[in-house]
Amino acid sequence: MSNYFNNKVVAVTGGSEGIGKALVESLLKSGAKIATCGRNHDKLYKLQTDFASFPLHTTVTDVSNENDCRRFIESTIKVFGGIDILINNAGISMRAELKEASVDVIRKVMDINFFGAVYCTHFALNSLIERKGTVVGISSIAGYRGLPGRSGYSASKFALQGWLEAIRTELLDSGVHVMWVCPGFTTSNIRNAALNKKGESQGESPMDEGKMMSAEECARIILRAIEKKKRTVVMTFTGKRAVFVNKFFPGLADKMTRRFFYKEGKLVK
Repeated sequence: MSNYFNNKVVAVTGGSEGIGKALVESLLKSGAKIATCGRNHDKLYKLQTDFASFPLHTTVTDVSNENDCRRFIESTIKVFGGIDILINNAGISMRAELKEASVDVIRKVMDINFFGAVYCTHFALNSLIERKGTVVGISSIAGYRGLPGRSGYSASKFALQGWLEAIRTELLDSGVHVMWVCPGFTTSNIRNAALNKKGESQGESPMDEGKMMSAEECARIILRAIEKKKRTVVMTFTGKRAVFVNKFFPGLADKMTRRFFYKEGKLVK
């Protein structure tokens, strides 16, 4: 990796595991100053211990809570003097059909995936404008194509992408770059932590982890896209195909998506 990130202050939400942790580790090794947050104190403490000699600031934060986000951003600015790059990575998924799902499940997913990004970006914006920084949203193919059993997740990612596109346009003359990236299925904890119909962690994943992109590879693609100031990145061939087919052949996309997620009328993925 180039020295692009050297001495830059990067705030990463949800950095204690999965893609977020891979981003934090890669950025620290690239010379960046990192602030990250998560809900699990022990995982953050381990991260802090593993990188004790690096410029790493961590806070226990629930991004669905506006005041927690304010504390995370304000403490980052206090420790490092400002923010150059904000990566809105924290997220949660769900796995339940609407006929079974509690509305609270959809609300919780929206609060974390969408409002978490809104809160953090809002509080960091003045510093980002001052430093002509970058705002990144970690989205999903579900931000382009609604996925069955993940209606709340899809809604949150559609909302995130629409919101980022709007603020990207607002900030075009400010020097602030706004972008979003869409990983495919990645070996991270997001599926195990996905909420079931009762809003509890599902605890297991029906996906074949062996066929997925590693969190480290995903982080590498994200960081390269940030350096090149890409507008959007859809990472996998399957993802690119899904976006293309959904745009030009939506009826076919409905059938293909149904076939992928269902077997004998039952949601299997």
